Amino acid sequence: MGYFRELPTLQYLSPLSDRNNISEYVDAKNLFKRIKLREDFQSTLTNFDKYQIIDGERPDQVAKDVYGSPNLDWVVLISAGIINVRDQWTLSDKDIFYFAENAYGTAMNDTRFYETIEVKDTKGRLILPAGQVVDSNFKSPRPTTDTDPTKSYIKYWDDGLVQSGTGRQGVLVTKFNVTKPITNYEYEVRKNNEKRGIYLLKPLYLQQFLNDSRKLMKYDPSSEFVSDVVKRVHNVRMLSP
Repeated sequence: MGYFRELPTLQYLSPLSDRNNISEYVDAKNLFKRIKLREDFQSTLTNFDKYQIIDGERPDQVAKDVYGSPNLDWVVLISAGIINVRDQWTLSDKDIFYFAENAYGTAMNDTRFYETIEVKDTKGRLILPAGQVVDSNFKSPRPTTDTDPTKSYIKYWDDGLVQSGTGRQGVLVTKFNVTKPITNYEYEVRKNNEKRGIYLLKPLYLQQFLNDSRKLMKYDPSSEFVSDVVKRVHNVRMLSP
């Protein structure tokens, strides 16, 4: 509700048949006006702090924590670039479970895809990064003839190992089971957790943002002008109920 209080007003002639007089007006918030961050604010990362949403936390609770008032939840959403709270705000752990259960039913724990696990050599050098989406039988290098299509592996030269019997430095290593399945539920949990990290306008700049927003909401003088925040307009296709 705090956001709508910031919007200016449009006055329409009342369409009601039981109005007190023909010049009675009704007020409506001007939803065509939209509050947004100034471009110079938005383009400067140092004007924002990283915030991690905890499980079950709502925008009004974040606003209370960061800005001291739950009524500034709209500042949280605008800072984070969130337009649709229903789709863009993170769900609680309980709600994401219910969402996945409703979306997938008995297939909730079915495999959605496979991804690599991290592999490093004995010197700590990265051989295979984690999180790459691959086939369940991923192999590197890919063999000319795949004698066991059920297994995944990666072969690499590890110069931190010594060959047994020869004492030579360097061994060709074959690491098996380098993929893991990701279920539909795990996939949805990951997507949800990615929404937890948001950027919020620093409290230092809050008052400046509010001042700029209120200035942006003011009407310019015109034939419809009543005040800085009220404009009287003609009814367009407005019919009595």
